[in-house]
Amino acid sequence: MQETTANQVAANATSSFTEHLQRDRPELLPFNRSGQGSATSAAPLQVPHATTIVAMAYDGGVLMAGDRRATMGNVIASRHIEKVFPADRYSVLGIAGTAGIAIDLTRLFQVELEHYEKIEGTLLSLEGKANRLGAMIRGNLPLALQGLAVVPLFAGYDTSAGVGRLFSYDVTGGRYEEHEHHTVGSGSVFARGALKKLWRPNLTAAEAVSVAVEALYDAADDDSATGGPDTVRRLWPVVYAVDSSGARRVPEEELAAASRQVIEARTIAGREA
Repeated sequence: MQETTANQVAANATSSFTEHLQRDRPELLPFNRSGQGSATSAAPLQVPHATTIVAMAYDGGVLMAGDRRATMGNVIASRHIEKVFPADRYSVLGIAGTAGIAIDLTRLFQVELEHYEKIEGTLLSLEGKANRLGAMIRGNLPLALQGLAVVPLFAGYDTSAGVGRLFSYDVTGGRYEEHEHHTVGSGSVFARGALKKLWRPNLTAAEAVSVAVEALYDAADDDSATGGPDTVRRLWPVVYAVDSSGARRVPEEELAAASRQVIEARTIAGREA
């Protein structure tokens, strides 16, 4: 009897926490909750949306930054939301789209990677992480068709290749490896224009921070859903850098200094114009 039970446990074991929930407790998944995805809404739901994320390669790693504003229609729903999170020791995830679902999906992805490491005794490869995130996004497709889309940006340090890599997605879970830099969210068009002018190969980590802050500043200048650096409330973007030593959150003091440099430079330029 005990041997049979042990065999059943072994047969049911999986290195994917998402598969475990899908099999045993599907109602706990962000995209399988009761009342979600079963019928098309008559009108789009008014829920907070997260915008804007920028990411880029620098010499020895990758950097990802997000502004702090969430919007709900024409209303600012939050000025303090965080949109960039560590996925594990060597990767980060930035969210754009429906904020609540995106944050739940991020937490599930974090547990997915931790579960894999505990079951397999090793880290999942960066390619494997990117693929699993794509599968999770694909699971949210019924909600995306109702206007509750989640479009993240994923970046990490590939320990086997010794380089930083960056991946974007579409609402169907399609995964695309990006090179140099990429942006998502409502302000992405303006941030991408800034990155095309400011980014260059072999940036240092400090230079990449300054470029990210300025790109978000440009996005906020033209996109009402993107929040720029707020010197009154002392609100700065959330920025993570990932290299061979792992993921680290850039301190607020460094972000404050970079933000003030951008504001001062533009103030001087405006006076001289």
